[in-house]
Amino acid sequence: MADSKKMNVAGAPFRPLLPVRSLADIRKLEETPLEQALTVRSTYEIFRNAGAAFGNKTALTFLRTGNPADEPIRWSYAELLAGIHQTANMLHALGVGPDDAVAVLLPGCLEYHLALWGGEAAGIVQPLNPLLTDEKLVALMTAGRAKVLIAYGSDSESGMWSKAMRLRGQVPTLTTVLRVAPHDEAPGAADALPEGVAEFDVLRSAQPSDRLVSGRDIAPTDIAAYFHTGGTTGAPKLARHSHGAQVFTAWASVQVAGMNVQGISINGYPLFHVAGVLPASLASLSAGMEVIIPTTSLLRNKEVLANYWKLVEKYRPTSLSAVPTVLAALANVPLAGADISSIGYCRTGAAVLSPELAARFERLFGLHVHESLGMTEMAGISTITPPGVDGPAGCVGFPLPYMQMRIVAIDENGNASDRDRPPGEQGMVLFKSPNLFSGFVDPADNARAFTADGWLATGDLGWIDGEGRLNLSGRSKDLIIRSGHNIDPKVIEDALGAHPAVQLCAAVGAPDAYAGELPVVFATLVPGASATADELLAFTAARVDEAPAKPRSVIVIENMPMTNVGKIYKPELRAMAASRVVAARVAQICDELGVAEAARPSVRGEGESLVQVRIDAGAAGALATALQERIRTALEPLPFKTRVFVE
Repeated sequence: MADSKKMNVAGAPFRPLLPVRSLADIRKLEETPLEQALTVRSTYEIFRNAGAAFGNKTALTFLRTGNPADEPIRWSYAELLAGIHQTANMLHALGVGPDDAVAVLLPGCLEYHLALWGGEAAGIVQPLNPLLTDEKLVALMTAGRAKVLIAYGSDSESGMWSKAMRLRGQVPTLTTVLRVAPHDEAPGAADALPEGVAEFDVLRSAQPSDRLVSGRDIAPTDIAAYFHTGGTTGAPKLARHSHGAQVFTAWASVQVAGMNVQGISINGYPLFHVAGVLPASLASLSAGMEVIIPTTSLLRNKEVLANYWKLVEKYRPTSLSAVPTVLAALANVPLAGADISSIGYCRTGAAVLSPELAARFERLFGLHVHESLGMTEMAGISTITPPGVDGPAGCVGFPLPYMQMRIVAIDENGNASDRDRPPGEQGMVLFKSPNLFSGFVDPADNARAFTADGWLATGDLGWIDGEGRLNLSGRSKDLIIRSGHNIDPKVIEDALGAHPAVQLCAAVGAPDAYAGELPVVFATLVPGASATADELLAFTAARVDEAPAKPRSVIVIENMPMTNVGKIYKPELRAMAASRVVAARVAQICDELGVAEAARPSVRGEGESLVQVRIDAGAAGALATALQERIRTALEPLPFKTRVFVE
């Protein structure tokens, strides 16, 4: 049992010690030994400190709708801490101990923060992607040995409540399901609950709100959370985060990004994902910021996107943070006179930002997009480009304080070697850091995650510039990034490859203005066999579990592009996919303008990174200039380089 006097004394919240503008500033922070610079031991201690320091200041603001005129629901730091205490105490009463997992199946909502931080104060929290199939969710909860499931009590978001009821009898360790009522649900509106299922708020409200009944003294090495990587890769891989790793992520984010008590942010990242939970939530709340949750659907809510700049004008966020695909969608939303001057820092991550999108965003809104690198295996953040430091697209900033970073050559099998690359030369990015994860739940999954001498092998390709910043140039794996979802192409390829008519197949991402990439799959057929593209698409879709991973199209080709060592050459397939997207856009515009077949532009891929649209001046005649401008405007939102010219 911990010393009760020690447990009741709150420390100071996190605050930036100096403005970080260079690697020298990172090194200055490192002059103080880490054990002196960071004395907070757990995420619970972060909220205890913040609750004491900020009291009635707003911590969380929940938007009921995307209409700026509607009134939000607000929780203060004191209310948040009280709710965390009650939630942890409720879970303790349900038998949850430090080694037990609490699974969470919720949309964006205030109670998610109670489940996260109350879950970590009592045991181990396990956020789940609600888009996964029942089978995948059962596998993840079984691997984590979940004892309690906290689920949304409505099917309005991804059918969550029905899904929770189906999961009940399939996870051997599960003893209790807690129903979170939708915001503003009328008392007594819910149906009677079966045995083993209870109302989250009813049980919570019966618990003390001023302390942890368990008296638990949480050590930095205690496991705080299980986060699943991907979700489209078949067998579950659960990454273990320690309290110390998550606390370091919060502290280091505050230092490098300059988070402070005057800050306000809109967190549109899903709260089952490390980006939404750690750098966007825990770090912000550790510094006394106000965090806005934009409806249960977050940035999937079309009303939120359509009114985003009006919401900025009303709520005055100081920072904008979103994945590149959301930035691409926002680039299509006109300002319409909205005052967005409160935004002083615009940040992105999850996928490499295209130079075209970065330039467009700055041109339209006057906001330079600062990139960061984060991953599940490093508690959500690895490098940050701070405010006031403008880097080119692909530059993801400085390593965190006390972090070690290496760039090594890739061996013949595509893995990290022990040969370091000099600054300016590309290789695989390796890290050692205080926020490194504690390995996967299944030790067998650790073999490829680390090098023999203990460095995390990220799979990212990059180089270090003269300022000491990391620049990303690609991935060692060919993941398809769709609206922040990491889709393993092998899932699609395995599904289509099971068709008897298919000889070879390869899935790649086709550029899309909204999602960034959409999965498509190319196939060659067994000689003498026949199958239509529609038949192959239906066959594949039926065998791919997660909706975002289902391919948009199957393209049957005569010959698969191959390397000189006999491997499928995916860069050429990506270029082919991009050309098809451009050709479809051009054809649609020509149909709308009534352009004759003989006068239509030609579309041709130029290498692996450019699609050219050539308009024949003689054939198009007076339409040439209008056609060029219309096509150029239509292609501009695509995250792929295009060139439209008249000749």
